[in-house]
Amino acid sequence: MSFPLLTATAALPALGAVATAAVPAARRTAAKWLALLVSLGTLALAITVLVRFDPGGARYQLTESHSWIRDFGVRYELGVDGIGVALIALTAVLIPFIILAGWHDADPLETGNRRWRPTQGFFALILAVEAMVLISFEATDVFLFYIFFEAMLIPMYFLIGGFGDRAHAQGEEAAATQRSYAAVKFLLYNLVGGLIMLAAVIGLYVVAGNFSLQQIAEARASGSLHMATSTERWLFLGFFFAFAVKAPLWPLHTWLPTAMQESTAPVAVLITAVVDKVGTFAMLRFCLGLFPEASRWATPVILVLALISIVYGALLAVGQRDIKRLVAYASISHFGFIILGIFAMTSQGQSGATLYMVNHGISTAALMLVAGFLISRRGSRLIADYGGVQKVAPVLAGTFLIGGLATLSLPGLAPFVSEFLVLVGTFTRYPVIGIIATLGIVLAALYTLVLYQRTMTGPVKPEVSTMPDLRVREVLVVAPLIVLLIFLGVYPKPVTNIVNPAVKHTMSDVQKKDPKPEVEAVK
Repeated sequence: MSFPLLTATAALPALGAVATAAVPAARRTAAKWLALLVSLGTLALAITVLVRFDPGGARYQLTESHSWIRDFGVRYELGVDGIGVALIALTAVLIPFIILAGWHDADPLETGNRRWRPTQGFFALILAVEAMVLISFEATDVFLFYIFFEAMLIPMYFLIGGFGDRAHAQGEEAAATQRSYAAVKFLLYNLVGGLIMLAAVIGLYVVAGNFSLQQIAEARASGSLHMATSTERWLFLGFFFAFAVKAPLWPLHTWLPTAMQESTAPVAVLITAVVDKVGTFAMLRFCLGLFPEASRWATPVILVLALISIVYGALLAVGQRDIKRLVAYASISHFGFIILGIFAMTSQGQSGATLYMVNHGISTAALMLVAGFLISRRGSRLIADYGGVQKVAPVLAGTFLIGGLATLSLPGLAPFVSEFLVLVGTFTRYPVIGIIATLGIVLAALYTLVLYQRTMTGPVKPEVSTMPDLRVREVLVVAPLIVLLIFLGVYPKPVTNIVNPAVKHTMSDVQKKDPKPEVEAVK
């Protein structure tokens, strides 16, 4: 029996979460180091998955299959395609930086009659989220995926509500109220989406008799499984609604700005760079894979919603006064691009969307973590409270600028390649939508450069005149992310080589081919 690599990759952070939570309260530093070492061990396993994955091999590799709930046809089935491998690598890369960035975010702090939750809990919850996200990218049984898709809401709820941002102008009591509101809003939105998906999961079992992606695909290919058109469309809507909430897609997005605003910067990165990717990943794996006809049927409406997300998110980012809310609305715009690429139904669009998931995770992590370092120094999230930072903290300002330039998809940085592919893939099939979507690029330049100008340039405000520059730990967090942004911006081939074969399978699932060029190339 071969080593269960995929199980080990998800089990290590799960066991690490339990071990970290069990560390005595007086050993906070030991708990931090344990969490960091577990995350690095998980990264090593993810790299092993990446090395062992053969892009030219079978669609799902490193598979594991065991009977679980026999009476209901539920199996413990794992397997990864190129898209899953890329997102597993992204998750495993980001978690150590999230832990390092949040090294002091949960240290005990007396504020009136309230004491912050134990440090151990903060890091244990991060590892728990990592475990659930990883197994979501690995699961090829729909019911198994659903369990962890929903279960990850629990640790995220406590991370948002229990370990929120300390930079709150209205005092600790008001801050606690706002954190509770943000956590409940996050939970309710995602629970509603999950309950609707549960009904669709049950409906899928009634129609197919099992939950296995591979068995359902084989049954459809052989003609032994046929879904009525109306049934397939209703099931698609049930799945898509849950994924659109998680993604988040307009108008189901409103939980995200509140959650990111009230979270610590590392938790905000965990939300938008890691957890939210499960939604867009699931659209590719489950919506397009299980319901191809319904996916084609819903495409026009989804493209319009994605276009609204792009423009709406960017416009609201322009008008934000809060740094974290600005990044949140920018992410809504970026997720619009990802969903646009998925449902453009072209190989360029879907390759770009997958690459965008990876690149957005890295660029948002770089920008938000540096923003978190900035906010922790000044104690305020408001843009107006800053000015002239580049004169007193040039390294902080420089890394903030690179993160911002990546967010606006500057050529030479990783997000540019993915955004370009999405727009090209969209334009070849839907030229009007592709043209309108480019407005998001213009607005991204506006909100990013205005943010940098107002916080980093101009006269030095007295409150920031003694602001220290990035410390060694903080440089260790940001520098590797910047290296990745530059490397993948210049040479994205390592990622595209992995994801392109999986995109071909997805295109085959929905029975779509790339449009032929209107003008043939000259030979």
